[in-house]
Amino acid sequence: MRKIINPWLHKEGYNCFGCAPNNPIGLHMEFFEEGDDVISFWRPQEHYQGWIGVLHGGIISTLIDETAGWVVTRKLQTAGLTSRLSVSFRKSLSATEPQITIRARIADRKRHFVTIHVEVENAKGEVCAEGDAIYFALGEEKAREMGFLNCEVERETMLPF
Repeated sequence: MRKIINPWLHKEGYNCFGCAPNNPIGLHMEFFEEGDDVISFWRPQEHYQGWIGVLHGGIISTLIDETAGWVVTRKLQTAGLTSRLSVSFRKSLSATEPQITIRARIADRKRHFVTIHVEVENAKGEVCAEGDAIYFALGEEKAREMGFLNCEVERETMLPF
């Protein structure tokens, strides 16, 4: 498993709610690559709850969407935009879960449209939510205009948790 290096850190104005490390109210997600998968390990906090003690569905949807976007960034080496997001909630996730795992991979590709399947697991490894995101993968010229050059990984690493 290798940590994905965030290619947006150099970009002025970068303050993504999902992945910017310095966004004070953001999720501060980090991503890893394992074979065809892009994976994030994330620790919920109580201020992300919907119902008492339950992780808000909108936060879960954001985790799915953000991870799907990183599949496009790393696997296709471009930037992309969400065209459609479909989420199925299978089991509630506790807002105090010690760690959840978000795992995503390309399921289909037709020209610039890429379908990414994402699963969200609780600390026991149970799939609690899954989603399919359809992304529009930008062409090289448009991605460069947005500041994207490439997305690399660090050397093999141990898991952060």
